[in-house]
Amino acid sequence: MARRTKEEAEETRVQILDATERVFHEKGVSRASLAEIAAAAGVSRGAIYWHFENKTDLFQAMLERIHLPLEELARASEREDEPDPLGRMYQLLVRLLKRVELDPQSRRIHEILRYKVEYTEELGDLHRRMQEQSIECDQRIAKALSNAVSRGQLPVGLDCRLAAVSVHAYMEGIQTNWLLAPGGYSLADEAEILVDSLMDMLRFSPALRRRAP
Repeated sequence: MARRTKEEAEETRVQILDATERVFHEKGVSRASLAEIAAAAGVSRGAIYWHFENKTDLFQAMLERIHLPLEELARASEREDEPDPLGRMYQLLVRLLKRVELDPQSRRIHEILRYKVEYTEELGDLHRRMQEQSIECDQRIAKALSNAVSRGQLPVGLDCRLAAVSVHAYMEGIQTNWLLAPGGYSLADEAEILVDSLMDMLRFSPALRRRAP
């Protein structure tokens, strides 16, 4: 009985997150209400509060659902004992781009993240969380790049902090621009070439080398 209750609770949580995606995508995050999400999920507002503290908590859980499947690749590139950190990063970046076009859930959530969030006073905590996660992402990329330098896959003089900022901005920019006008080209078809050009920048750009004090 306890196991079934746990399964039912997880089913309800999934229903709520599915409804959250639909409502956020349709109305935008700031204009969506918990009552509308509850109605779309077929549950009470109390059921939402059982699983999630507030709208920010819902948004965070929604993002985690698309991040978790790629977390293994991300962590592999950050491990110091990984023999091919740059290869792992390459795989991760290509899959990120392809998913935006080919996976409907990923595409929907990325559209919400980039075009349907207004950081109003109500969502101040969400804004802070997103800022913290952006900084953490830069740090994680820098760690992976440092591992690639240690393995001789990238130049010894690479400024990993600045390079990480560049990688992050490049990937965010491509996804944001493609989502705005997806009919221009196939992001999935061009993913490898786009990531290849990023790798060339890391390997050969003199602007990304550490400057002498």
